[in-house]
Amino acid sequence: MKKTLILIIALFISLNIQAHNIYSIYPVPQEQYEVDGKAAFSQQVNVVAEVGVDTITVNRAKQILSESGLDVIVSNSVQKGKTNLLLGINNSKGVADKRISALKLDRTVFTLPKYDRHILSLVADKKGVAQITIVGENTDAVFCGLASLEQILDCGKSELKCVTIYDFADIKNRGIIEGYYGVPYTAEVTKDLFRFMARYKMNTYMYGAKSDSYHSLYWSEPYPTSITEEQLRIGYLSQDMMKDITATAQMTKINFIWAIHPGKAFADPENKEVLDKIMTKFDSMHGLGVRQFGVFVDDVGVPSETEIMNLCANNVTELQHRIDDRWNKGNAAPADTVKPLHYVPQLYAYSWATPEKTRIFFESLKSTPEKTHIYITGRNVWSVPNNEDIAVIKTHLGRDISWWWNYPCNDEDHTKLFIMDTYTNFIDESHIDNLARLETNIAGANSIIVNPMQQGALSKIALFSVADYTWNNAAFNNQRSWENALFAAVGEKYAPALRIAAPFLRYYDTDALDYLIMRYKLSIKRGKPNHEALLNKLKEVNAACGTLKQMKVSDNASDTLFYNDISPWLLKLDAMTAEAIALFEGKNPPVIDYENNTDFQFNILGGMGKHISLKVKKAEPSAECLPEFIKWLREQDTIP
Repeated sequence: MKKTLILIIALFISLNIQAHNIYSIYPVPQEQYEVDGKAAFSQQVNVVAEVGVDTITVNRAKQILSESGLDVIVSNSVQKGKTNLLLGINNSKGVADKRISALKLDRTVFTLPKYDRHILSLVADKKGVAQITIVGENTDAVFCGLASLEQILDCGKSELKCVTIYDFADIKNRGIIEGYYGVPYTAEVTKDLFRFMARYKMNTYMYGAKSDSYHSLYWSEPYPTSITEEQLRIGYLSQDMMKDITATAQMTKINFIWAIHPGKAFADPENKEVLDKIMTKFDSMHGLGVRQFGVFVDDVGVPSETEIMNLCANNVTELQHRIDDRWNKGNAAPADTVKPLHYVPQLYAYSWATPEKTRIFFESLKSTPEKTHIYITGRNVWSVPNNEDIAVIKTHLGRDISWWWNYPCNDEDHTKLFIMDTYTNFIDESHIDNLARLETNIAGANSIIVNPMQQGALSKIALFSVADYTWNNAAFNNQRSWENALFAAVGEKYAPALRIAAPFLRYYDTDALDYLIMRYKLSIKRGKPNHEALLNKLKEVNAACGTLKQMKVSDNASDTLFYNDISPWLLKLDAMTAEAIALFEGKNPPVIDYENNTDFQFNILGGMGKHISLKVKKAEPSAECLPEFIKWLREQDTIP
């Protein structure tokens, strides 16, 4: 085994000498190599899929090509004079697999202990017509390869550099855990996130919204067949809405995991019906299209008795066996089978217990089926994934862990947005270690899924960089990833404006603004008042706000979802900068009631179970110095 790993490492070191960043693809591919020649797509593209490539993957290929303005046909054989997109499975001996052999491409990638392994080849035939081959370890890996093709096509359809990409993910399960305390995402936001995740090679979405009554308070009851407008406004889901969500998840190859929160009932030795009730609810959710389940018993108190720890472990084991007996027997239709259970235990932040109690707790879970996912948040609730914390729990559990990462979650900072780069967000988030950094090689975690902000569309910015990191740990570049995240979240039209406005939409004013205000006041003290630089910055930010406000009436549904999330902060920043500009220009604008203006307010849901309540909060962009500066301007007899 050691000799094999040494040979693999040596091979990739030698390949790295020739490797280049041919295309700007995110997540950053593991290896890209330029091939001689330039290629152009024919107007009609012929898609050929081997038997092991499923319909969802073929449909994704058709979608990508069609959205690039190409005509698509699907056939069983290569056609001369046209661009052929061959999709296949490694060692299948099918048409795509044979093409990889004919091109003499290295298959070492398929021997690595990684995930979603695939090869993408773009070459030109003798007439310069593009020929694409994607071979994966399975159809899901081919689906990931199509995400790279989609981004290559963003560069155009002609004069494309020929390239070979060897790619894989460092982390198996990458995505979201909707587990925050707040208004659950609407079906539209969730589906939009699925499509975003598919483009950036994320594959997991665990639903456990704390304020969803049918996740917690009414955990044993089926979702309602209809809901009121008020219930819709605060995140309720009907059965039809859940069906719509699961159907979109299937089309985007997102493993949608519906989680139940039975609370203390799961650890109650007197409750003999809890597993029956859970299975009844799971059966109901299976009928709505759910094909993977989770159980949460977080935030209900950590058991101190070994007997209760063992009871919980036995319940997890029994539940996994019941799931397998119900849906995973040998004669089960593949579309009906259910993937392994995900379990969030009471002691998910191990600093809550002594080292000895932590050992006993996780050793009790060691008896659960190996395929069952056991979650932690690390030493603390807000820890950033790191090898030290993983090693502590893995030692006791005896297998890889799954990581619930509370980032960029704002359920403890409702009035703040975390839309900057990852490390700036760590500084802005009051609960995260400001000095935390992402490790270049995470070991021992099979899943890293993030708990996002209450604003799902805005969470795309942070999610993009999480996708980038979990796919390729070592290649993660914080600033570069963020710059590209803005384009990924809002597109080319709005990204430049968002780049300008984002630092001011956060709670903390940028150092640049604070510096300009300081320089301006200092110029007054020196008797040479000069507000030009400060005024130009305020005008620049205000103009960016004006551009972003156009998203409200965009024809693109993703834009309007983004606007709905950002509007309280955006409108307030727009108003504050406009007021400051007007004061500088001597226009004496009317005083704005920033405290009570409904344009600057939003709703949140707090609590869980019987303690869910609706509250109104006000957005707080640029809260550190801009409001005080406006107040200072108004106090001046004249603006120097």
